[in-house]
Amino acid sequence: MRRKIPSTAALIAFEAAARHQSFTRAAEELSLTQSAICRQIGGLEDFLGLALFRRSRRGVQLTEAGQSYARRIASQLDAVERDTLSVMGQQGATSLELAVVPTFGTQWLLPRLRHFQARQPQITVNLTNRTRPFLFADTDFDAALYFGDADWSGTEAHFLMHEDLQPVCSPALLDGAGQLDLDALARLPLLQQTTRPYAWRQWFDSLGVKVARDMTGPRLELFSMLAQAAEHGMGVALIPPFLIQRELADGRLVPAHPHVYRSGTRGYYLMIPERKVESAGLIAFKDWLKDEAALWRREQG
Repeated sequence: MRRKIPSTAALIAFEAAARHQSFTRAAEELSLTQSAICRQIGGLEDFLGLALFRRSRRGVQLTEAGQSYARRIASQLDAVERDTLSVMGQQGATSLELAVVPTFGTQWLLPRLRHFQARQPQITVNLTNRTRPFLFADTDFDAALYFGDADWSGTEAHFLMHEDLQPVCSPALLDGAGQLDLDALARLPLLQQTTRPYAWRQWFDSLGVKVARDMTGPRLELFSMLAQAAEHGMGVALIPPFLIQRELADGRLVPAHPHVYRSGTRGYYLMIPERKVESAGLIAFKDWLKDEAALWRREQG
């Protein structure tokens, strides 16, 4: 069945006229006559069966329906333009669209990515933040850098590294005490990560300690948010030290307790959908990434 989509020319004319609130200025922008703009928009209104503009001697003004439609069409035309420029800019190059957990992508992957670009200059790697699993079939992603277990239906999992969590806080919160014992730590605000609701409970359990208020405290989604909150004295955060190396080196954050908890069988993985496993660009990226992760693990001992 034929799609119910108006002509692109009519949509472009409408978007310009809506943006300028003027048929004349839209005609000037698009190098058309004013009568051509009027015909395009009149045809679009006939197609939709509603008025997009109110016309008067003083000019034109969007109707309520026109305002709503203009917002939607502008965003869709912007997306088409971005995709078109992206394809035009590739000129035979390969582009990889990766979903990444944000702080890992910023603190661990990005500082190393230039090495991949030097090795594979024809491959462009684009990164988009995603904190939770999704269906690859519903997105344009070629792969995902993900924290969890390897149980992601329809994908091939490549292990990168485990995650070790340690309590950290602002030096001011310690009040000169060095590191805290468990009772003192439990009395402080415990910053919660939205995607790891049981992290504090698991950390205390690994020491054989039960704490009644282990799931209270402000909830923040990203490790970068937890680090900022801890740095500003809002409480104690459980964060992998390798994601806050600068903060620890500068003394903006300090360990609140020496115990480090490994997040069970969970870890960081490169997840590739089964339909993409033979992609040459993804194979090159996968091999490089696994080598980088193995080198990092060796350096960590």
